[in-house]
This record gives sequence, C-alpha cells and structure tokens, in this order.
Amino acid sequence: MTITIPNDIEPVRLDLFLREHTDFSRSRAAGLIREGKVHVNERMASKPSELVLPGDILTVEVAEAEDVGIVPQNLPIDILYQDGDIAVMNKACGMVVHPAAGNYEGTLVNAIMYHIRDLSGIGGEMRPGIVHRLDKDTSGAIVIAKNDMAHLSLSDQFKNRTMEKHYRVVVLGHMKEEKGRIEAPIDRDKNNRKKMAVSQDGRPAITEWSVLASLNGADYLDVHLLTGRTHQIRVHMKSIGHPVLGDVIYASNIQTAVRIPRLMLHSYSLELDHPRTKERMLFTAPLPEAFVTTLRKLGWDENAVKDESFSEMP
Repeated sequence: MTITIPNDIEPVRLDLFLREHTDFSRSRAAGLIREGKVHVNERMASKPSELVLPGDILTVEVAEAEDVGIVPQNLPIDILYQDGDIAVMNKACGMVVHPAAGNYEGTLVNAIMYHIRDLSGIGGEMRPGIVHRLDKDTSGAIVIAKNDMAHLSLSDQFKNRTMEKHYRVVVLGHMKEEKGRIEAPIDRDKNNRKKMAVSQDGRPAITEWSVLASLNGADYLDVHLLTGRTHQIRVHMKSIGHPVLGDVIYASNIQTAVRIPRLMLHSYSLELDHPRTKERMLFTAPLPEAFVTTLRKLGWDENAVKDESFSEMP
C-alpha cells in the first residue's frame, strides 16, 4: 500500500495519519510501524510518534489477514444492510453469534464468513468484528465490522453509549407504570456460574422500558438498553417480578394461558454513526413470525395503536 501525504495538511504523527486515512486502528498502525513494515520516503519509520510532512510518500507492507480456522458455512442469514465497512444482520432465534466451546460450527460468524466476501479482517485475522452480542435465543438486529477502522468506531460508540439499541419484549404480568428505569448492577450468579444475577458487587447496568400494549396476563414492551451486560434484560425483568416469557433459564416454571414457542425477546432497532461517513443511521429488524403469532394468541389488538415492528409483519 502506497500513500502520498496531501499537501493541504499540517505535519502529523504517523500512527494518527494511518488511523485517519486507512482502515487500520491506531494500535494496529503502531504495531506495523514497530514491526518495520512502514516506510517514509523509502526509509523505515522509526516510531509511531514520528511526524510525517506534506508530500511524504508512505509505503505500508500489509500481509493478508490470517485464517483463524473459522469454517465458512452456507447457513441462511438475513442481511438487512451492508457496505464496505459494516453489515447489519437480523439474527435468527436459536443461532449462536460466535464460535466457542460446544458451538464451533453453525454460528452467525460461520455464516458471515461464507456470505460476506469483502472482510479485510480485524487485527490481522480474517474474521468479522463483533462489538455486541445477542443471546442464542434472542433474535434481531446485530451489527458487525468488516475492518479495523469500523471495529474501533463501533466499539467506541458501544462503550460511550452513543449506539442506541431498542428491543421488543413480552413479560409476565402487568407493569404498574407506563414506563420505568431499572438501575441494578449485574454479576455472575454465585450459586450458578452459568447464570447472571443482580448483585451489588456487579457491573453497572441500566435498562429503560415502556409499555406498548397490555396483553392477556402479559405486557408487550419497548426496552432501551443503556448498557450491555450479559442477559441484562432477562435478569432485570426477573428482578422486578416480570420475567421474559419463554425464558427457560430464568423463568422455566412460569405458567401462561398459551404455549410460548420461543424467548419473547427481539433486538428491534440499532441506531449508530457510520464509521466512515459519520452519518446517523437507523436499522430495524422485523419481528419473526413465531413472535408475531404468539402476540396474537396473547390478545394483541390489531385495531388498536400499532407498534411499528408489528405492522411490518403479515
């Protein structure tokens, strides 16, 4: 890769220039400089803080992203949007996001590796950048990064809470108010390490909710996450006495008037700043058919004020 420093910029640190004008993160750029893979006017760059000047010619040796052994699989996935930097998927209920112990194949990442061919990789590895995850049984919108630049931007937005995430959730019983906010730290359950629980020793967690509709023995909610703790919605809703319907981990013994075929938790929308253009973008994932069918069985009044996510379904 050869880059000529434009004549209209001030002297700038080499690592900062590479971050702003390539798909490298600052740490990746610094790593390449230290490895002797960046040359300035045919001279090996000395350090990341070296200043480059207008008219300088940079040469960067970029190795092909390494194969980390993720098997591409032709699995059905619903791609809501993609460009050269990001892709937004509508993940199916029952699909694990990332390969891990017990789930090395059949994951969303396996499918992405097959269907998306322009990944430049993250940190020198041929893989999509996962900046947030959805539980196996949670469906809906999830964004992935195709390169280091996008991964850094999305990670920062997630960390700084500028990426806005809304969920559609059906919970047991009826909320006492039309809207509310839950601020309760979450940590591993001391009695079961596979579960999470509200704990004063945990990490801060904030969930906002509002009622979209009152159903038969249940409420249909819009839930806004301000933090991203494992099982956050499921744990917070259980903690206030309104567990998510279909939750076999946190509410396996609850009884309902109708059969609940799946976890009634769906990542409905993501709003974020595009990593390259900085344009504010909103993506929505239509509700799955099983989710809609269950809402109807619970008494959703289709002639009442409709939720936008519901109206997209037949």
